[in-house]
Amino acid sequence: MKRYLLLLPVLVILYGSACSKSSNGGGGNPTPTPTPTPVTPLITVAPGWKYSATLSLNFPSGIQAFTFDTLYNGKTVKAFCVALDYTTGRFEFKPVVSSTLKTPSQFAAAESGLVYVAINGGYFGGNQSYSLVKYDNVVATPNIKAVTRSYNGSNASYYPTRAAFGITSTGAPTTAWVYSVGAGNDLIYQYPTPSPNVEGAAPQPQPTETFPSGGSVWNTVAAIGGSPMLVRGGSIRISDAEELISINNTTSRPRTAIGYTANGRLVLLAVEGDNSSAGYLGINLADLAAMMRSLGCTDAINLDGGGSTSMIIGNRLTVRPGDNGVERPVASALLIKQR
Repeated sequence: MKRYLLLLPVLVILYGSACSKSSNGGGGNPTPTPTPTPVTPLITVAPGWKYSATLSLNFPSGIQAFTFDTLYNGKTVKAFCVALDYTTGRFEFKPVVSSTLKTPSQFAAAESGLVYVAINGGYFGGNQSYSLVKYDNVVATPNIKAVTRSYNGSNASYYPTRAAFGITSTGAPTTAWVYSVGAGNDLIYQYPTPSPNVEGAAPQPQPTETFPSGGSVWNTVAAIGGSPMLVRGGSIRISDAEELISINNTTSRPRTAIGYTANGRLVLLAVEGDNSSAGYLGINLADLAAMMRSLGCTDAINLDGGGSTSMIIGNRLTVRPGDNGVERPVASALLIKQR
C-alpha cells in the first residue's frame, strides 16, 4: 500500500505535464504564424517582376530588389533590378575606376563602408576606361572623345556625344548626351540631342559650347557614362547610330542599364545572357529600352554589357556572368553605398 501511495504524486506530476504540453501546442491549437507585412514597391512593378525579400533582407527602407524570370517578348528572360529613393539621404552614388581591371565584386570588396549594390560601369579597352567616371566633382575619365571610322576609303576621326547618367548637387538624377571640352575634361557640356554623326558620312565638327546647338554645362557631382541612350523624356530613344556604338545591338546579349522614374527613383537593371544551357540568351537594345520603360523609367542609358554585365547585391552575385560563368574584370563600376 505504501508503495502505491508513493507513486501517486509522480503520476499527478506526469499528468499535469502532459496537460500543459497539450494546451501549449503538443496536441492543441498551434501558434499562428505572423502574416508578413505587405511591401509597397518603390517603382511600378511591371508584369513578371517580383519583390525579392531575400535580396532585400539587409536593405534599409528606401531601397528594394526585384527579380524577373519568365517570358518577355517571346524569350525566356532572367533579370534583376534594384530601385532606390535617393532623396532619403541614406545612399551614396559612387562611380569608381581602376587602372588595374577588377571585377565588380572586387570593386565592392575594396570599398570602405557598407556597399548595398555594385554593377559594372561603361566601356573600356586594355586597362583604360572609355566611359565617363566622375565622383565628388572630379572627372577621373571622360566619355571617349573620338572614334575612328571609315570615310571615303580612309580612316577618319568622329566625335560622338555619348550618353551619361549623373546626380546633381541637389541629389536629382539626370541623363544627357555629353562631351568633355578642353584638355582637363572637367568641363562637360550636355546637349538636348546627340551630335548628328552618321557612319560613312562626313564627320560632324568636334562638340563645343555652341555645337551641337542648345548646349549647356552639365552640372553633376557624380556621373557614370555609357552608350547609347535608351529612354529620354518618357519616350524610347535609342541613339546608337548617332553615338557610333555597335554592341550587338539587335542580338540577344547580357545587358546592364541605369535610369530613373518620374518621381526620381533610381533603377539599376542587369539581364542575364550568354547562358544557353539554362535558356537565358539575353535581350537586344530595343527590348532593354522597353524593359526600362516598363519599370517606369522616363530616362535611361545603356552601360557595358555582354560578359561585363554583373550585379552584386550585398555579397551575392545575381546574374550568371556571360564569360562562362566567371565574373569579368572591368575598368569601372557603380557602387550604391550607405552614406
